[in-house]
Amino acid sequence: MTHNANKFLGQKGEDLACTHLLSRGYRLLERNWRCERGEIDIICLDPDKQLVIVEVKTRSSSLYGGSDYAVVPKKYARLRLLCGIWIAQQESAPGRGVRIDLILIDVDKRGKAHLKHLKGV
Repeated sequence: MTHNANKFLGQKGEDLACTHLLSRGYRLLERNWRCERGEIDIICLDPDKQLVIVEVKTRSSSLYGGSDYAVVPKKYARLRLLCGIWIAQQESAPGRGVRIDLILIDVDKRGKAHLKHLKGV
């Protein structure tokens, strides 16, 4: 898959993840937030007002493992670091506590997306 095709697939996955979160009462705060240390896909508040950092992984092939193989411990450490940077940049701490969620999207050969939302990874 080309870089542009991967980028398109990733964008579609993030769109689907946002739709999923909004339909469950989450409030989106930021999307694709970047700093010099990296990027957070989605920053939102859950219905209980907890701050949620969401990593979205979308795969169209299991050639290198499904979407659940795409997030390794090093990535979790980076997400925790980025979350701290984002919070430090806010005028006031949003939410009641913080958690990191993972939304896995596997697109089958017919183009049907299968979404799995793992909370508090």
